[in-house]
Amino acid sequence: MKKIFTKEVRIGIITAISLGVLYAGLNHLKGINVFKPANHYYVSMPDVSELQLSCPVYVDGFKVGIVNDIHFNYYQHGNVIVEIGLDKNMRIPVGSYAELKTSILAGAFLNLKLNTYVSEYIAAGDTISGITEVGIMDQLSSELVPQIANILPRLDSILLGIQLLVNHPVLSQSFNHIEATTADLKKSSTQLNVLLSKEVPVILSNLDKVASDFSTVSANLKEVDYQNMFATLDEAIGNIDRITQQLNDSTNSLGLLFNDRALYEHLDSAARNASDLLLDLKQNPKRYVNVSVFGKKE
Repeated sequence: MKKIFTKEVRIGIITAISLGVLYAGLNHLKGINVFKPANHYYVSMPDVSELQLSCPVYVDGFKVGIVNDIHFNYYQHGNVIVEIGLDKNMRIPVGSYAELKTSILAGAFLNLKLNTYVSEYIAAGDTISGITEVGIMDQLSSELVPQIANILPRLDSILLGIQLLVNHPVLSQSFNHIEATTADLKKSSTQLNVLLSKEVPVILSNLDKVASDFSTVSANLKEVDYQNMFATLDEAIGNIDRITQQLNDSTNSLGLLFNDRALYEHLDSAARNASDLLLDLKQNPKRYVNVSVFGKKE
């Protein structure tokens, strides 16, 4: 039986398929989807610095295509032609333009500014105008460089002042004092740790003992019959009150003794007379005592 495909034909087919897969893979790495239909437009740019193939094309922050090719227009100097491929459903109104922007993180990209005031659209393959936005580095060089140039003389003065301050002997002495203070603090901390390790357990033990004694006293106080004690105290106070009333009452002996003025005066007179009698007895004993010696009376 005769073979339909010869060995050479099979090799050719395999080679063609391999080249197709290789082409699709390379375009996929570039961000180009060869299986997705796209419309191609051309953008005339005055400058394409940092713009590369496969850079994204955005409309209102949404990616609608990529850069397919960049080539120089030798017939009109000052213009670089950028070929872009946009989604098949993306239509560009007349009067729209492309703006080249740069970002520190994302790099360069094209941003389409669509003219929303018209309803007429340009055809695929037409050329639209493009402008270049001032880059971040250009802004920095134009704005910050003059300011830095003005700051440099002041910066020299500041550095000189810092050098004088660092080399001043007072600063060295301050560092020495700080070092000494740190050493003292370390020593004090060590002593405090030793004190805490030795004294704190003893103090805590004493506190535990005091708490235990207080608990015992509290338990004993709970056992006291306060009602009986207060009743006894009330009875004693009543007795003292009755005694006081009796002392103030002139109808009894104690009341008369404490309240009768005449009795007090009689007792006082008797006491004075007894005192005078004792004094006279001491001074004139012969009046009251007769001493006889050998039967004779003196």
